[in-house]
Amino acid sequence: MQRVYEYLQIYSVMLRNSLIREMSFKLNFVLWLAVEALWFVGQLAFIEVIYGQVNALGDWTKWQMVLLVGTHQIVSQIFQAFFYPNLVNLPELVRTGRLDFVLLQPADGQFLVSARQFGLDSLVNALAGVAVVVYSLARLHLVPGPGQVLLYVVTLCLGVSVHYAVMFTLATMSFWITKTQGLIYGYYNMISLARYPDAVFKGAVKFVFSWLLPVIVVTNVPARLLMNATNSPWPLALHLVFASVLMVILSRVLWTVALRRYASASS
Repeated sequence: MQRVYEYLQIYSVMLRNSLIREMSFKLNFVLWLAVEALWFVGQLAFIEVIYGQVNALGDWTKWQMVLLVGTHQIVSQIFQAFFYPNLVNLPELVRTGRLDFVLLQPADGQFLVSARQFGLDSLVNALAGVAVVVYSLARLHLVPGPGQVLLYVVTLCLGVSVHYAVMFTLATMSFWITKTQGLIYGYYNMISLARYPDAVFKGAVKFVFSWLLPVIVVTNVPARLLMNATNSPWPLALHLVFASVLMVILSRVLWTVALRRYASASS
């Protein structure tokens, strides 16, 4: 318990420093808010165009699709707020040897490289996703119970952990490959697949993005659970739990192996 408290203190210091940096460039903060907001509005407009031509995509109606996109906004923006800037920077730390200064700190190296920076603008945009989800539920005439809401929040966190673990694994490849930005940005672009209903994916494509790179389950599972689209939510929830646990374990194992072969700047 003492160890957990110490890590919370370390994180609070890093969070405070990151917020100070954010507020030092207020115009940049506002511009990023505007850009992300426009991108989100564009996604909603795209839904309007699609459902102007069809009544449903698979078993997804218009407002269910809006709820799915809102869920994608929440997951992706929370991931971007807490982890994305740090993971993008990891290959540069390895390449320049500045990772030495991180590893010398009296805390777990993976924790420090994963949580050094924080994006307040992304967290604000995540709240926009929450508003869209609430509005879509109203249009669907759905009132989730406390248990559903709790399960939704838990699966959102699991979704964030999947994105984190996959991208951390790709960033860790920088211990073997000098430049891994292509892998990182490639997966970041792939995250956009999560805003599409699982019904549009078929065959091998659905298998790959449901199990090997479980992108679509990250948002489809929480959305379906919140809509109560299945009589038995546990198979869906367990799928996401399995994906999250497996990816986190793999990322940790790869990090441990990578550190053993890391040649520091002083070597």
